[in-house]
Amino acid sequence: MSDLAAGPDWLANRDVVLLRDVATAVVRLDGATRLDSFTLPYPAEAQRALDALVLRCLRDGARPPSGVPELIRWCRTRPLGSWPLDRLPDGLFGTDDRLINAESGEPTQLCQELAVKEHGDSTGRQYDRMVIREAMRACRDASSPESYTSFRRLLVTRPVLTEADWFDISTDLYLDPVGFLIEEVYAPVPVSYRRHGSYLSCGRCLTLLTPLAGGGWWCERDQCRHRGAAPHGRLLHAADVGGLRQLRRPLRQFVTGPGQAETALEIELRSLGLAVEMWPGFDAYDLRITFADGHVWAVDVKDWAHPGLLGRAATPVRPEPSYDEACWVVPSFRVEMRRDYLDVFARERGAHARALALLTDSQLLTAAQRRVRGDRSAKACITPADSTDDGADSA
Repeated sequence: MSDLAAGPDWLANRDVVLLRDVATAVVRLDGATRLDSFTLPYPAEAQRALDALVLRCLRDGARPPSGVPELIRWCRTRPLGSWPLDRLPDGLFGTDDRLINAESGEPTQLCQELAVKEHGDSTGRQYDRMVIREAMRACRDASSPESYTSFRRLLVTRPVLTEADWFDISTDLYLDPVGFLIEEVYAPVPVSYRRHGSYLSCGRCLTLLTPLAGGGWWCERDQCRHRGAAPHGRLLHAADVGGLRQLRRPLRQFVTGPGQAETALEIELRSLGLAVEMWPGFDAYDLRITFADGHVWAVDVKDWAHPGLLGRAATPVRPEPSYDEACWVVPSFRVEMRRDYLDVFARERGAHARALALLTDSQLLTAAQRRVRGDRSAKACITPADSTDDGADSA
């Protein structure tokens, strides 16, 4: 195996490309039917990924999967590092990274990040960005930044809607400009989420829990599972709640999850007496934090499973609305799960993003506390001391 740091274009590594093809096939299969009940004919992506993996194994004298069902079992039971792909860069994946969660049979967040559609971007990220761009356009046309903020809070705080909830948001005037979009992004909940006629939401992240075949419930959010068994939230009886809807998965993954980290930071920062504006300038970045002396921080919150993919996606924080310092933030649990997370991100940033720091949410709060107390040292800053100005105006 080669070292991840040794080659700048590890995404072009043929074993990485092959795994991304397999991840794409898994996501396509999951979108068409449950992974444990798919039938012939298989989607073309699945057959192509299987054929490529079989050829790769045969060339190297390894036993290949016998068909798509066994390929799916590999994805669920075999950590990626144990696959017979000896050209994968060292350190690319964690020791337990899989494409399908062993408990639930659902594609993992890593799988969603690896899956591609075109231009090398993940399918989920493309959908997420399309929805957000359309919401911005509609709210700009209505000259209503408040509508955009309301829409973002809706996606963060209400990933599941009952018929009564649906009526509530349909009468919210701030959401009028994006009403057509809300119809699209909330989809009917599959019966696979139901047990004994009821659905159960997670008491932490508010998404629906998946019932497990052997009993118990599974939360799709990596952070919830890291913290232990998901606390039970709302028990929703199908006979009482009517047509239940939930956000489509790419939005739950790339908007709801990070958004909950954003709003948690908002609460903590406000408790320090700081002024916090959420998603300013039609979501130029996530939080605009203003200190008593007028000093301004701009923060974008990310929640990606793979630090290398996040590093490759790194771009400077947009310069408007103006700020003095800026950074990206990742939930602390990502670094607890993978100790080299921040180092891999820093190594994988492009030259255009060398001045962009990635902090954990805990590190950001500690720096904010120091600055509130009057500390002006590097420990109270969120921009590396040797960084150059990337276009942010001084406040």
